[in-house]
Parts: sequence; structure tokens; C-alpha cells
Amino acid sequence: MTPSRDWNRAFDNMAHVAGSAQLPAHWAAEGAAYRDSGVRVEQDIAYGDAPREKLDIVWPEGSPKGLAVFVHGGYWMRLEKAHWSQFAEGARARGWAVALPSYTLTPNARISEITQQITRALTVAAERVAGPIRLSGHSAGGHLVARMLCQDTALPAAVTDRIEHVLSISGLHDLRPLLHTGMNETLHLDMAEATAESPALHRPLPGGQLTAWVGGGELPEFIRQAQLMAMMWDGLDAQTRCVVDSVHHHFSVIEALKDPQSPLCDAFLG
Repeated sequence: MTPSRDWNRAFDNMAHVAGSAQLPAHWAAEGAAYRDSGVRVEQDIAYGDAPREKLDIVWPEGSPKGLAVFVHGGYWMRLEKAHWSQFAEGARARGWAVALPSYTLTPNARISEITQQITRALTVAAERVAGPIRLSGHSAGGHLVARMLCQDTALPAAVTDRIEHVLSISGLHDLRPLLHTGMNETLHLDMAEATAESPALHRPLPGGQLTAWVGGGELPEFIRQAQLMAMMWDGLDAQTRCVVDSVHHHFSVIEALKDPQSPLCDAFLG
């Protein structure tokens, strides 16, 4: 069937936000400066054999309250953990150890394989940091952390029992529309994988808690994806909510992760 809307435009955040093409270089420079600022960062901890199966841990002063995880976005096809170190600051300042994993990008891995990589990354990070676990991710990273709370997760029970909350920021929760985009030349999704990898189409783990957070100035599809996730899982007895944050766009919405007193950090850490 011919789609009834322009799905390329529906997901094109770079065209929607002026100046966004310069953001990756800005994030990379900001991340490098943060790592050189005196915070303790343990880099390139292997969680598998592939070159990008590595994670960093940003450590707080003193014993960690628990493990906070941030999984980056980039439509599963671009960016890496080094772009995002600075976004650990809010949680680090509140006493949490923050893990930031990279993962193999499409087309060198399918999205279902990336889901399993994040499963392994979280398992390794959980072995290194005791206490409760809180997950966050942005855009494609929001998809990946939501997948950790689905009933088909491969995470060991010893890890899932520690997950207190998942924060999906501007997350992608129904992947089926991506079949109608030019991005799918890189993602290589088919209907079976798009359905299987859509968190909104899964049952959540019993007792799961999830917040879908999205900027009020984002493309309508991202607001729909956040609302859909909260509504679907609320109907399956998970504790969910959807927060539409002011007029933030897809890239400004995550800036509040740097601020330990921000409402976004409150949602992340409780």
C-alpha cells in the first residue's frame, strides 16, 4: 500500500531544527571537554567482541547510589558514546554511576542485534555497579531502553529485578512507519522485525515503570510515539506516564540531563 503521509518528513529532525547539522561536532567537543574536566571516567569497558561493544562509566564522588544508564540515539545508524559523556553530569552529581554504551550501527547490525548488544552492555555494567538501576535513552536509545523492559528481554532476572524505572526521551516505540522511509535502505527493517522490535507492541515486565518524555516542539510523530507508548503499556498494567516538555525540540530536550535539579533528572532518578 502507498503510505498516506510523507514518513520521511515525519522523522526528519535535522530538517525540522535549524542548525542541527552542526550538533554532532558540538557534542563531540563538549564530551571531550567534559572527560578532561576532572570527573572520573572509566573508558572503553568491553561488553562483547565487536569493535563498538564498549561502554564508559562516569563515576560519582563516593560510593554510587546505583547504576544510571544513558543510551544514545542517531537512528541506530550514527554517533557513539563519546558524543554524550556530558549528559551524565546530572546523574553523576546526584551520586549515581552512569554507564554510556556504544553499539554496532546499522547496516552492520540489525536493530534486533543492537537490542541484544544493549542487553549485554547493561548486564556488564550491572556487574560493576551495585544497587538500583535506572535506564534512559534518547530517540533510538529510547527504543533500546524500552526494549529492556519488555517481557521477551534476555536480561537475567538478577538485573531486571533491580530496574526501578525507564525514561524514554523522544523514543521510537512503533518502528513500522520506518518501513516507508529512505532510512530503511540502511536500517533494512522488514515488517516482522519492525513489529518484533516495537516496544509498544510488547507486554511490559510485571511491575514495570516507564516515562515517555518528549519535547512540545518536536515533530508530531515523536509526540505520537511518546503518547502511544504510555497509553499502550498503561493498558497492560505498567506504571506509565507521558510528559510533553515545554517547547523543546528533539535536540534541546535532552540538555536538562546535565542539570541535577531539572525535572528531567528527577524523572530519570526519582
